[in-house]
Order: sequence, then C-alpha cells, then structure tokens
Amino acid sequence: MEFKELKLEIFVPEAHLSVLRSALQSVGAGRMGNYDSCMAYSRVMGAWRPLPGSHPYLGAEGEVSEAEEIKVEVNILAGDLERTLNAIYRVHPYEEPLVNVIPILNRKKVQR
Repeated sequence: MEFKELKLEIFVPEAHLSVLRSALQSVGAGRMGNYDSCMAYSRVMGAWRPLPGSHPYLGAEGEVSEAEEIKVEVNILAGDLERTLNAIYRVHPYEEPLVNVIPILNRKKVQR
C-alpha cells in the first residue's frame, strides 16, 4: 500500500513555535480540504545527553539534560516531504532536530 499522506511530529523549544508555524505555512503543510495551517501541539518533556563533538542548543557535553519542548503534529502530502523537511531544518534551532515521519491512512468522511 502506498501512503499519500504523512504525519510529522516535530519537537521544538516553545520560543520557536511561531517561526516553525510560519515555515510550515510557507510550504502548505497542514492543508486539510478547505482549511490550511491545521496543526496540533502539546508540551512534552525532552531529555538528551550531548556527546563529544556536539554543539547543543541547551545542555553541556556528557551531561543529561531535560527541558520542556513543544511537540508539533502536522499532516502533509507524501510528495511534499522533502520541501517540508527543508523548511523545518532552515528554522529549527537544534543541531539534530527530531522529526518523526509517520505514514497515515486518512479516509474521507462518508456522507450518510
């Protein structure tokens, strides 16, 4: 089965949410029928440990860090993946942004 739609999960500091939203809007991410800019976001707790040679946005090499982040969820067409990822990476502050790409089956609402 070939999936035509994908869901992206993007983890970002809350201070960068509006910049990320604008980047997503600029490439048409979150379009659903007669609506655009559709996305969901929630606060999550992230943890990481920078390894030697890293340049972390927050934290110090060798030490486990924790901080609140925002998890953004947005749907896109599979054919738009590369340009959407490029838009995200252009504005994301992390050295290694976490973007999960999940194939979805999204059936249209049936008229009764």
